[in-house]
Amino acid sequence: MKLINYFANDGVRLGFQKGTAIVDALSACGALGVGDKEWFASTVDFIRSGNEGLSAAKTLVRDASGAALMERSDVRLAAPIIPSTILASGSNYIEHNDEKANLPISGKEVEFFIMTGDCVIGTDEAIIYEPKLTKKLDVETELAVVIGKPGKHIPKEKALDHVFGYTVVNDVSARDLQVRKSAEGFVWYETGRGKSFDTSAPLGPCIVTADEVGDPQTLDLKTRVNGELRQSTNTSKMIFSCADIIHHFSISFTLKPGMVIITGTPGGTAWSADPELGGTWQNYPGLVRAERYCLPGDVVESEIEKIGILRNEIAYA
Repeated sequence: MKLINYFANDGVRLGFQKGTAIVDALSACGALGVGDKEWFASTVDFIRSGNEGLSAAKTLVRDASGAALMERSDVRLAAPIIPSTILASGSNYIEHNDEKANLPISGKEVEFFIMTGDCVIGTDEAIIYEPKLTKKLDVETELAVVIGKPGKHIPKEKALDHVFGYTVVNDVSARDLQVRKSAEGFVWYETGRGKSFDTSAPLGPCIVTADEVGDPQTLDLKTRVNGELRQSTNTSKMIFSCADIIHHFSISFTLKPGMVIITGTPGGTAWSADPELGGTWQNYPGLVRAERYCLPGDVVESEIEKIGILRNEIAYA
């Protein structure tokens, strides 16, 4: 099942994809008398409804008709979820570690930082380029895990049982704020200002439930900037799997329904072409080397197999 949010006259509403159509969850619930309207008030409410809500939603998708159905082309999508917390894992692909200045722990343990829902925008919304903040705006396609069941100290072998579904995130980065170097050559990251700012977490276009995705370590991942292929890999190449990362974060945090975990990006970033910040382009077969960082007018497409394409244009505020 694919969940979307869309902009309606009364605000953002939850919907489900049905071929090329969208089922409005609340309208279908009222028309068919299936399920509880509270389950469909928001994505997080739906996730919390558990198997009962999921079963009702399948019936709504099957039987919806009339005013509860809209063509996808007639609606404007919003981010499919605004998570309270985004737990972000960095340096999780060998090729990304090979192309950049690294920390002593890179690739040896899960590196992480935290973002909030204030960073999130949806597909076709603009990533804001703000020169007063950064002149080195970079993009990274990442698989995002949406938590469905609460847990603390979750064993790795049980970790995927806590997953509701998956989506795509573009981890937009201000590299000149993120990468710091001392006069002695010591490198460290400032992931607060370098990663967390307005529009730094485009997310979408939908959430696909875990049963439809299957094994999250088998998905092709791509980034295109103005049609040029900048990143291309498979999630099998993660250093730490989704299950590893869920286990790791659950030691520090009680994971809750609606939390989002992002899992790192592969090689091919603009950072790799920036020797000033320690980048070392690896001449990846089939990929186009970035000649510069992102600027207004650039169009970024973040694509992950079985989920879809998250598309955003860079624009001035």
